[in-house]
Amino acid sequence: MLDWLYNIIGHVLVWIHSGLTIVGLNPDSGWAWGLSIVLLTCLMRLLMVPLFVKQMNTQRKMQEVQPKIMKLRERYKHDKERLQRESMKLYQESGTNPIMGCLPLLLQMPVFFALFSVLRSVAEGKVQFGFTQELADSAREALIFHAPIAAQFNTPADELRALGATDPIMAKVVIAIACVVMGVTTFLTMRQSIKRSIAQQPDNPMMQTQKIMMYMAPAFGLFGLMMPIGVLVYWVTSNVWTMVQQHFLYRNQPAPGTDTESSKGSSSKGSAK
Repeated sequence: MLDWLYNIIGHVLVWIHSGLTIVGLNPDSGWAWGLSIVLLTCLMRLLMVPLFVKQMNTQRKMQEVQPKIMKLRERYKHDKERLQRESMKLYQESGTNPIMGCLPLLLQMPVFFALFSVLRSVAEGKVQFGFTQELADSAREALIFHAPIAAQFNTPADELRALGATDPIMAKVVIAIACVVMGVTTFLTMRQSIKRSIAQQPDNPMMQTQKIMMYMAPAFGLFGLMMPIGVLVYWVTSNVWTMVQQHFLYRNQPAPGTDTESSKGSSSKGSAK
């Protein structure tokens, strides 16, 4: 069903790889294929920047209408249908769409699964998604710090050797480290986002649940044990991009009521004078 997306991701990955080989990188090296995944990730995230800005604006508007929503909940607490209808009416009047709050994540997941499928296909030596047999062999045997780009933690030692790993134990160590980095960066991105949410809505009833999910984030690294290291490169790159992006967007659009917001407002008034 998503073969069209797999083909897009596969072809773009091949095009980026071709560009890197033109500038002098060894086409069979882990640097060429690893950087291809990093640049593919950055390209995907760059295309989604407007959606993240829209997401922040949506969250800001939702915070502004939250007191009115609370009043509606109190008024129609025994009439859920009326509450839902009045809440949607309020969102429409304020120009707020709650779905926009999770749209960037929803759009990012298909890309993640597409890259996972492309790399799994490469690991199996299949010629599809824009890969020739030569490119598939090159990618599956490319080493990122001793670990073949298509290898997973549970890949048997003999298969790791077949993929070009000279030291299967070191390959598994590299994959394990990549999983730890993935878990840590996932935790840091969630922590950054939750700190912003606390500043915006300190009485949010879902805050405790969000904190529990944040502290469970490092456990996501365990899922990385079942992913090719190329997918881990994608995930870590995406997390780092998110942290940098959130830092600049949060700094330029501080939460209402925070010290940064107050100082920003004061400086604007001073300029007007």
